[in-house]
Amino acid sequence: MVLRPDQFTEQAQEVLHNSQELVRRYSHSQWDVEHILLALLELEKGIPGEILVEIGVTLDAVKAELDRSLESSPKVAHNATQIYPTPRAARLLEDAKNEADRLKDDYIGAEHLFIAAVMESQGDAARILKEHGVDQEKVYQALMEIRGSHRVDDPRAESHYRSLDRYSIDLTQLARQGKLDPVVGRDEEIRQVMQTLTRRKKNNPVIIGEAGVGKTAIVEGLAARIVAGDVADSLKDRRVLALDMGALVAGSKFRGEFEERLKSVMDEVKQAHREVILFLDEIHTVVGAGAAEGGIDASNLLKPALARGELQCVGATTLDEYRKYIEKDTALERRFQPVMLDEPTVEETVDILRILRPRYEAHHKVDIDDTALVAAARLSDRYVTGRQLPDKAVDFIDEAASKLRIDAESLPADVKNKEERIRELLDQEEAAAQRTEYERASELRVERLRLEEEYESERQSLLRDRNVDMVVDEFDIAELVSEWTGIPTGRLLEGEGERLVHMEDNLHQHIIGQEEAVVAVAEAIRRSRSGLSDPKRPIGSFIFLGPTGVGKTELAKSLAQFMFDDESNMVRIDMSEYMEKHTVSRLIGAPPGYVGYDEGGQLTEAVRRRP
Repeated sequence: MVLRPDQFTEQAQEVLHNSQELVRRYSHSQWDVEHILLALLELEKGIPGEILVEIGVTLDAVKAELDRSLESSPKVAHNATQIYPTPRAARLLEDAKNEADRLKDDYIGAEHLFIAAVMESQGDAARILKEHGVDQEKVYQALMEIRGSHRVDDPRAESHYRSLDRYSIDLTQLARQGKLDPVVGRDEEIRQVMQTLTRRKKNNPVIIGEAGVGKTAIVEGLAARIVAGDVADSLKDRRVLALDMGALVAGSKFRGEFEERLKSVMDEVKQAHREVILFLDEIHTVVGAGAAEGGIDASNLLKPALARGELQCVGATTLDEYRKYIEKDTALERRFQPVMLDEPTVEETVDILRILRPRYEAHHKVDIDDTALVAAARLSDRYVTGRQLPDKAVDFIDEAASKLRIDAESLPADVKNKEERIRELLDQEEAAAQRTEYERASELRVERLRLEEEYESERQSLLRDRNVDMVVDEFDIAELVSEWTGIPTGRLLEGEGERLVHMEDNLHQHIIGQEEAVVAVAEAIRRSRSGLSDPKRPIGSFIFLGPTGVGKTELAKSLAQFMFDDESNMVRIDMSEYMEKHTVSRLIGAPPGYVGYDEGGQLTEAVRRRP
């Protein structure tokens, strides 16, 4: 029987090509079953390897024995230009074709070649497989587990097996293994998601909230509750799988390959009979994902399955992305039920940090003080703009712990300098000895030994101190916030009451006279700091009037010096540059569609970067 290449799947063709390369690698002249079997097992993400793993056989052990068998086979002196198949190899290909026909498959796949190799009763391949307990019955059972109801009806059929395992992450499995961070609070939002999931129609919730408020954490909390059994009966034993859109799109070179992958995922979800809840993080990415010119994007493939209730999804996206992508597509939007997620308060953030604290302490091998948690929540809320709690507070705790650990494990500069000096002295000592300046060499040696003794003593002392518990406190957090924002550390932590009481005296050290202006500024600052003024409005708006040289600019500089320890921490704008109507865009940034929109304004950018 003559078999054509187009009768094999792409994976099977790759196996046959690689097996012939193995013939040349081992300097053989005949192409045998052992070459084909080794090529099958060396296949990256191949079905034969998965079958052996499913059976419980160590893949590397089988490959090592096949390698030894091929190494011990007779070799030819020069690589043969012509490779001849043995009768056993020819019979294996025939058996593979018969196996494909028996399983009603249209193409010969890698699994058919493997079954044919297992059916072989003679030779080293048969002996090795038998020694490891591999037989036809076990292979068939494992293959059914891997293939499910898939058939080999196209040349890329193997890539569709276990699509859910390949292109998704099982959050319920991670929750079972304790690998997910605990979810604090958010009971109301998780309950809303569960209510939506148990509805008869439109039972696909989409969680909407700003980046960093904990949208993904809600779904992780749902997975944890399913594992704990703390859900309605209709949600018990369900699996929450996070679909990886990046993996779905990656490597899809040919037209229709992405659609095939997504369809195979959807088919497996349908076959699970509503046991699977698909989590689409950044759900707006499915709009337009994988669409070539004239192709269908992921959202259009999902719509029919969502409409018929064959597919149940939980989405997560930001409000801006939801409006931009999902709301515009009304057919997609009406199949989802929005669940709004607000930023937690500072107090709620502190509770979240307290629950997460043991994870970060174990990871960084440090202790985290309660004052550090409060400072991280309070200071990040006040001084870090453009980001949301609890994400920015968690970042502060993580980075402060990391910084403390690195500082503790690295040698101080003076100890490092001694190490470098010791190396220099050693070089000078050797050079002096080569020049027969033995007295000079002896002096250098005495100096080097003295430094080595000091260096070793200091290093051992540091190692002993390192074993003492390291604690992240509010000062570490304040130092980090100071690095990010430029606000002096002392200003972040100290009680300002004492300083504010004597604010006028401080300003008068720089400004002589001008009592009315100094008092007005000081009172406005005190009102703001005492919480009497509206926190959403400016602390104060002042117009200093007077002739040149009386201290108008100096008062502004003195205020910056008092508040931020640096008189340059102010934005100075010369209004003579803004006499024309259109120049206001330089101050607050150009509107969308105009030149310079991405750059921001001189005032707005300065405030955003250094609040």
